Amino acid sequence: MTDERTSPAGVSGRARMTQPFEAAVVVRDLEVMERFYGEVFGCVPVHRSHIPQAIAGPAGLGGQLCVVWLEVPSGGRIKLIRRRTSAEPFPSVVPLSERCGLAYLTFHVDDIAPLVAVLPTAGGRPLSSPVVVSARGRRISFWADPEGNGVELVDRRGGTPDAS
Repeated sequence: MTDERTSPAGVSGRARMTQPFEAAVVVRDLEVMERFYGEVFGCVPVHRSHIPQAIAGPAGLGGQLCVVWLEVPSGGRIKLIRRRTSAEPFPSVVPLSERCGLAYLTFHVDDIAPLVAVLPTAGGRPLSSPVVVSARGRRISFWADPEGNGVELVDRRGGTPDAS
C-alpha cells in the first residue's frame, strides 16, 4: 500500500505538486518581455493580474505589481512581474555561474536553429561562443533576453557524445 503523500522517489511527508512548475521573472518592460517570450518560444498569456500593495507587501513582494502568466508550450509557466516603481538593475548575466539565485531559464526544443535565427531580431543577445555549442549529444546555446535574463536552449540533435 502506498501512502498518498509519498513522492515518486519514495520520500514520504512531502506535498504533491498540483500544477506544472512556474518561474517568475521581474521585468522593467512587461510588453516587450511578453512579446519576446511569445514570439520566440510560443508562450501564450493565460492570466493577467494587478496585485495591490495590501497583498504584495505582506507576501514579501514589495509594492504594487502587474503580473502576466505565460504558458510554455511544453507545460509550465513563466510569470512576468513588473513593479509599479522601477526595479533595481541586475548585475551582468555573464558569466551565468557567478550569478547567485536564478541564473537562467532552460527551454528543451526539437531544433535550436529556428530559435537562433529569430532571437537577435526579437531582442536576444547570444552569450555562447560559438553561438551553438555541441556537448554530450546535445546542442546548447545561451542567450540574454531583452532585459539581460539568461535563457538556455537545448536540443538533442547533435553534439559529441561524452561519457557522463
